[in-house]
Amino acid sequence: MNYLQKMKGGGQSPPRVGLTEVLWSWIGSFTGLAAVSFIHYKLLDQTGLMLIIGSFGASAVLIYGAIRSPLAQPRNLLGGHVLSAIIGVTTFKLLGGQPWLAAAIAVSTSIAIMHLTGTLHPPGGATALIAVIGGESVHNLGYLYVLMPTALGAIVMLIIALIINNIPKNRKYPEFWF
Repeated sequence: MNYLQKMKGGGQSPPRVGLTEVLWSWIGSFTGLAAVSFIHYKLLDQTGLMLIIGSFGASAVLIYGAIRSPLAQPRNLLGGHVLSAIIGVTTFKLLGGQPWLAAAIAVSTSIAIMHLTGTLHPPGGATALIAVIGGESVHNLGYLYVLMPTALGAIVMLIIALIINNIPKNRKYPEFWF
């Protein structure tokens, strides 16, 4: 097949989801992000700690809106974020003086490690990137960034996903754990 021909696609777009699916995705996302945000802003913000990072917005799309996707399963959510956070912090510690290089290495290495461990979760790439470019408040956390906000925030979102996604009879989450 010609290289440029591959870029035309050829498959059909997936069917649209029904309004009920949209509603449950909205409820799950709202509840999960509200819980993490509430803990962050009401309990931790005054202490200088954090529980919310931008990559959780993308995780919400997967674990509440694309619940059957392999990328949305608990192993991927937790493993992808935690491994990527470790890689991001380590990369910043080693190459923080060259942020352009640290950013590229952190994200690329996170993708490779997620592939190798079966934990591919696209928001994990953002988690690694945030560890590099997140500024002084993130850099001061060091490896605490792996535990809080990353692991603890992902666990809170997972608990909400387990509860909300299994309320309707036609939704089941997770598809697999390991």
